Amino acid sequence: MTTVQQTLEQGIALLTQAGQETARLDAQVLLGYVLGVERATLYAYPETRLTPEQERQFFTLIERRGRGEPVAYLVGHKEFYGLDFLVDRRVLIPRPETELLVETALSVCREKLDAGQLPIMADIGTGSGAIPITLAVQEPRLPYLYATDISTDALEVARLNCRRYHVEQRVRLLHGDLLAPLPEPVDVFTANLPYVGTNEMDILGADVRSYEPHLALFGGPDGLDVLQRLFLQTRQSRVAREGSVFLLEIGFRQREPLIEMVREVWPRAVVAFKKDFAGWDRLLQVRV
Repeated sequence: MTTVQQTLEQGIALLTQAGQETARLDAQVLLGYVLGVERATLYAYPETRLTPEQERQFFTLIERRGRGEPVAYLVGHKEFYGLDFLVDRRVLIPRPETELLVETALSVCREKLDAGQLPIMADIGTGSGAIPITLAVQEPRLPYLYATDISTDALEVARLNCRRYHVEQRVRLLHGDLLAPLPEPVDVFTANLPYVGTNEMDILGADVRSYEPHLALFGGPDGLDVLQRLFLQTRQSRVAREGSVFLLEIGFRQREPLIEMVREVWPRAVVAFKKDFAGWDRLLQVRV
């Protein structure tokens, strides 16, 4: 039986050999997961010995990570906005840049609540449910929010996360294409829809390209197909009203074509963009 320190060093070496840039962090997370402890505990008790079963489980995970499988799928969860969400290959892994969308949505929502309004909110293409669940947890004054997805598999994961945070009565999961299942007009729309172009596939990491669901990643050749359908549905339906706000996560090359799309639907809309920490356009805000 090897010690924690020896096992960790072997895991780091194997992942480094496999070309994983975050080999040390990945090995720490995976060993902590196998032992059921925080990463700090690994260094507090380096001489602890693993059982043969723990060794087998750890090195199986190391082998899978070495082939590119994301750590979040291996351990079955991912932190987002201070919460811990269940994830698997049915849904995209929540990413830090999407926290900008949540922060902006909370700001818009609280502005309305503080003014005595009760906004109706909807997250379109909800995936794991990370966005609406975070909004529900962070803003208990919201009686309910809608969350739609075309994937029944994704909605099963979202349902588990709703139960995890006891918001299954407040986050109303709806199956259908984009806006189609919404039963009433909405004041604030959030969406992290597929916006990666298939012509950009080569710039994605192999772990993303090979393991995360393509339905939730790719939006046509330039990544704009699903966003365009969202705008077309808005024009055809009555779920957006005067003053409604759309908050959409976008790709860094999409600013100009998105402005054109918005102007076709709402010529007088107020359009704004927010940048992520890397300085790229990441959020489109449209007030109609």
